[in-house]
Formats: sequence, structure tokens, C-alpha cells
Amino acid sequence: MTDDSHIFVIFGASGDLTKRKLVPALYSLFVQNLLPEKFALLGVSRTKYSDDEFRKLMQQGIDEFNEIDDNSRIDEFVEKLHYTNIQFDDVETYHSFKKRLENIRSEKGIASNTIFYLSTPPSLYGLIPQQLAKVDLNSNKDGWKRLIIEKPFGYDLESALKLKDSLLNDWKEDQLYRIDHYLGKETVQNLLVTRFSNGIFEPLWNRNYIHHVEVTSAESIGVEKRGGYYESSGALRDMVQNHLLQVVALTAMEPPTSLDAISIRNEILKVFQSLRPIKKNEVKSNTVRGQYVSAHIKNEEIPAYRDEKGVSPDSTTETYAALKFYIDNWRWGGVPFYIRTGKRLPTRVTEVVIHFKETPHFLFSGEHGNNGTNKLVIRIQPDEGILLKFGMKTPGAGFDVQTVNMDFHYSDLSNQRIPSAYERLIYDAIQGDSTLFARTEEVIEAWKFLNPVLEAWKENKIPLHGYPAGTWGPETADKLIECKEFAWRYPCKNLSDDGIYCEL
Repeated sequence: MTDDSHIFVIFGASGDLTKRKLVPALYSLFVQNLLPEKFALLGVSRTKYSDDEFRKLMQQGIDEFNEIDDNSRIDEFVEKLHYTNIQFDDVETYHSFKKRLENIRSEKGIASNTIFYLSTPPSLYGLIPQQLAKVDLNSNKDGWKRLIIEKPFGYDLESALKLKDSLLNDWKEDQLYRIDHYLGKETVQNLLVTRFSNGIFEPLWNRNYIHHVEVTSAESIGVEKRGGYYESSGALRDMVQNHLLQVVALTAMEPPTSLDAISIRNEILKVFQSLRPIKKNEVKSNTVRGQYVSAHIKNEEIPAYRDEKGVSPDSTTETYAALKFYIDNWRWGGVPFYIRTGKRLPTRVTEVVIHFKETPHFLFSGEHGNNGTNKLVIRIQPDEGILLKFGMKTPGAGFDVQTVNMDFHYSDLSNQRIPSAYERLIYDAIQGDSTLFARTEEVIEAWKFLNPVLEAWKENKIPLHGYPAGTWGPETADKLIECKEFAWRYPCKNLSDDGIYCEL
């Protein structure tokens, strides 16, 4: 019987992510008895805290951000928390850190199994793993070692390749877990089930029946207090390169031979390898970038992006990005994919929309009020669920047709708790299941695809369109979808209120 006891190490433990997401997620697992009996958490950062001070901070985080309705074991859980401070660039402090690990293992009877979670600035993603390797904390000789890395994995193709080489110099691919919290969302995972467990969907999931695929991730908030970070990122790096392309891959992939991690990730990689490159001279006609400007929303004046704290007054960083592209394979040949994301849009929503082709014979079009198109909407957040839009006869004489909805909401499963994305992904990492974590080759292929766009935008050869806060982005984005009968879907916040057009 294998020993699953381990120490969970968080680098950057004094940061907001640890308090808001990571420790509450681990507490949820603890309450459900999904952590081993012999378990400890060691927080690591530059800030000096005693164990008791760190425990008090984390207890406050659980009290405020706990996502499970059970506070009865908080005191028991925080006793498993420890803390040490180091200088990330000083290898000598890693020797002290290693000794602290060994002492905790000895005191608690824990095996040498260790998870290292990098909740740090991306500039440390190469450094910390190197330092761990120098003190032999990357070795699997005495127990497994796993490294969880937050996004972004690189800033562009060149930096991603350098980071890849740096990590793989000391760590094996199966030790690396690149976390993308979008892949931990229940509805994202349900893309696989919707497609491959239902005989009514998969036969239609191809170029013969689908006109185009749309992926939207809208946020109603601005950059908040992250202006400094966002200036060096922008919507394309922050959302498209990781979250949205991963969602596209799950939507477009071929059926895997099994549900094991290797089979699923192989099919995801094939999608990225099949992305038709956007040449530099095609960027203008296939992409739109925008930046929100000030506006009044519900009698409140919303500042422009350039007026946000930490943002340059002449910034050209995009807060909105939209792309049109193709996947060149047998299933999707000729089917356009449209993705868009933005800050300060009318509502917060992420969804995949499958736009089916029109019926070949328009019996009920024109005066009857129907264009013969159906949509399947897979809502990722909020109000997670699935919506099918189809035509139905309006009661009364004649054959007037109206669009109606058939929908399912995860909230209807009142007896089922939906775990948070971090809870699910951390548990998978503890179990050694890498299915929902991005593989090195996937990340590199995504950067290869977006590199021409990044370069063209950096050179300011593509217009930066302003759009008023609270709108659906630059009007020119509507021109990406050439067909008059089809357009971007304007989603409501709630599937139950969904209409043909809904702008909040």
C-alpha cells in the first residue's frame, strides 16, 4: 500500500491567492476527509511570520472565503499549518528550508512526498525550481515531488521556450502541473461528457452541421487594483493564451481512446497543432483589440482604463480582444471559431456557443419570424448550465415560429455540492492526476499561434479601438462575423432570463 502522506508547500504564502483560494480549498478537502491523515502545509515567503501569526491569517481567510458549509474543524486544520521565510534568490536559505521540511516530516511521521505550489510573481517560476533542485528537493528517490505553477507560463513564445528549457533541465514533465483554474470548473469538464456520452450531439459536432463556434469570456469589472500587472499582460495574454484556447481545445478535440490523462492531453495537443497560423498581414482582418473608456453606468462614473491606478496615461494595452481563426483538420475544416474577452463589459459570463447551420429549406423564415438556426449554449460561469435554443410554433392560427429554450442549471442539483476550481485541481494534483493541467507542448503551441498577433499589436499596426465601459466592446468586432444571419450572442447573466438579445 502506497503512503499518500505529504507536505503541501506554498511559495508566496503571504499573498492574496493563498488566503482567498488555496488554503480555503485545502480546508474544504480536509473537511471531506480527502486529505491524508498525515498532512502538513508549509507556507514560504519573504515576509517574516511565526507559525501562530500565519495560522491566524489563514484562519481569517477560511472564515471569510470558505466555500464549504462547515466551520467545525478549522482549529484542527490550522494546527497543520507552518511557516518559514526565505530569500528566493539565496540558495543558502533553501538549505534551512529543507531542514524545516525534514523536521516537520519527522515530527508528524510524514513521508518525503511533497507538492510545491508557486503562488509567486512569474519572474520566479524559473528561479525557485532551480534552487529546489540545487538542494535535491526535485528528486523522486525518497518520495514523489510535484511542482504546481500558476499562469502565465511565459510572456511570449521566446520567454515560454526559455522557461520550458529551464524547468525541464531539473524536473521531469510528469512532475509539472501547470494550473489553469478554468479547467477546474465543472462545466468545462462537462464539455467532454456532453460531447462523448450523448449520441445526439457527437454526430452533429462537425463541419457538416455547425456554422461556427463562439467562445465568450466577459467581465463587468475593470482591472481593479491590478493595473500594474495588467499593463504588462493585456487581455490576449491574460485570458486568450491560456483559458480560452484550452476551452476551445476541449470543444474541438477528437474523442480520446480513454479518460486517462495522456489520452485526453494528446487530443488537446492535436487541436493546438491544427490551429491555422494567422499571418502577420492577416492580423488586421482577423483580430480586434480595444480599451475601455470612461462612461456612466447606473449614475456612477466609471473611469477609463488609462485613469486606473498603475496604468500609463498613454497606454496601448488592450482590455478587449477578439479573434477569428480556423482549425485545419477533417472535423472542423472551414468552420470559423470566434473568441472574445474583455473588461468592463455589461455582465460577467463565460460560455461556449455552438451555432448550427440553417435548415436547407426555409419553410418558416421571413414573415414567420424564424431563420432556421439552432444554438447550443454551454454556460461555464455564472449560473452554470446548458441551454438549447430551437424553433417552436406560436400558439394560434398559422405557422408563426418563435425561438424557445430548453435549459439545465447545475443549481437544480440541490443535493450536489459543486467544488471550487482550485479545490478540484489541488485534489487532482495530490492524486497525481494531470488530466486538467496543461502540458508543455500545449503551452508552446498556443504561444506559437498567438505570436504573430502579439507582434503586430506590439508594433501598433492594428488600431486600438475605444469602447465605453458597460458596452459589449468595439463595434468593429461585429464585422469579424461576416454572415448577416449570424452574429455575436449577447448573453444574459442568468440562463433562465435568456433572450435573443440581452444587454444589461
